[in-house]
Amino acid sequence: MAHLLSPLKIKNIELKNRIVVSPMCEYSSHDGFANDWHLVHLGSRAVGGAGLIITEATAVSPEGRISSADLGIYKDEHITKLKQITDFIEAQGAVAGVQLAHAGRKASHNVPWNGGKQIPSDQPNGWKAVAPSPIPFSEVEETPIELDKAGIEKVKADFKAAAKRAIAAGFKVIELHGAHGYLLHQFLSPVSNKRTDEYGGSFENRIRLLTEVIEAVQEVWPKENLLFVRISATEWTEGGWTADDSVALAKILKDKGVDLMDCSTGGNIANAKIPLKQGYQVEFSEKVKKESGILTGAVGLITTPFQADEIIQEGEADLIFLAREMLRDPQFPLRAAHELGHEIKWPVQYERAKWPSLEKR
Repeated sequence: MAHLLSPLKIKNIELKNRIVVSPMCEYSSHDGFANDWHLVHLGSRAVGGAGLIITEATAVSPEGRISSADLGIYKDEHITKLKQITDFIEAQGAVAGVQLAHAGRKASHNVPWNGGKQIPSDQPNGWKAVAPSPIPFSEVEETPIELDKAGIEKVKADFKAAAKRAIAAGFKVIELHGAHGYLLHQFLSPVSNKRTDEYGGSFENRIRLLTEVIEAVQEVWPKENLLFVRISATEWTEGGWTADDSVALAKILKDKGVDLMDCSTGGNIANAKIPLKQGYQVEFSEKVKKESGILTGAVGLITTPFQADEIIQEGEADLIFLAREMLRDPQFPLRAAHELGHEIKWPVQYERAKWPSLEKR
């Protein structure tokens, strides 16, 4: 049995393998609406055999978008197209997930192929960003508005409302985006959170918004469905959020009923030096898993079936989140099964394209 292709049952939901299509922004929406691009993009990865398909960062409010072209789930009208997508994903034997996100101070940007820079709030497709503290991400960006208590309550209410819409849209997994320098991460980090109230200062205070968002989502999210949290397990900067902080957070979230921690890194400090190499973030999924007992996902320059299989085999993570490799090869799971010498079910429409059998390695 190839470990990568083995099933994983969490609660009553079984993933047919350990391969997850990681959230990847497509910047292809208007007013938050999904369209045929998203259907084909996500649907083709389901056809390709992945066990879990998670949407790109899906904004819980208009001001929570990274750009005006972001996917959203902040109004009921978004549900119809999302339901079409989840129905197709499920028809392929995969599980559909949605990443709920708020960009915080990293909002109001142009799309990457138009430069990706922040759009001033007084310009078309620009708006004023919000944050835990009035600290811009970089010196060339606008100072965000510090969230007051009413603003914090709105954030929690927006995540809760988005979770209700996710149910109607047919998602079985929610991943809360607490990584990459977006709003929930901004509250976690002592670099971006300089508040002096109950949402800033101590570790317990800085994690408060994330835990309250989790509680708000759990008020409406069915207990049998899955709840993941993506974190940046380190900020790669002295004085920032650390791997030990991530372990401490994971222990708390496990007790709160979070099912899995998706361990990425970085994104909150503009000049952080990140040592990129194959599988450079796997050590963090392993540390969080082994020191907290929570299930974890590994992500970051994982590019080959053998590399991914070894991560699962060695107990360094429970799921493999693939992004760029899935863009290059939507049929990565089918190819992985072939290269690992494992039988996997193909769509009947594609069976005539199956590779000749290889001896098991």
